[in-house]
Amino acid sequence: MYKGQRAGDSALAVYVVEGKSYYWCSCGKSSKQPFCDGSHKGTDFKPIIYKPNVTKKMFFCACKQTNNQPFCDGSHNK
Repeated sequence: MYKGQRAGDSALAVYVVEGKSYYWCSCGKSSKQPFCDGSHKGTDFKPIIYKPNVTKKMFFCACKQTNNQPFCDGSHNK
């Protein structure tokens, strides 16, 4: 798996809403982290779509090194 550039050094907590679609930035270039703003255009990266089945706080990866996209798995600590 090809991983994007580091966009942060910790997880980003986001309250997600059940049924809403979220587009996680996988390239690390978005100015709207952790979500996509289209900055990946011209690369092989595409946003990862997440649609929660419950409203709650989730921790999205900002370092882009996670093996559990789009969520933080602690890779920023390695």
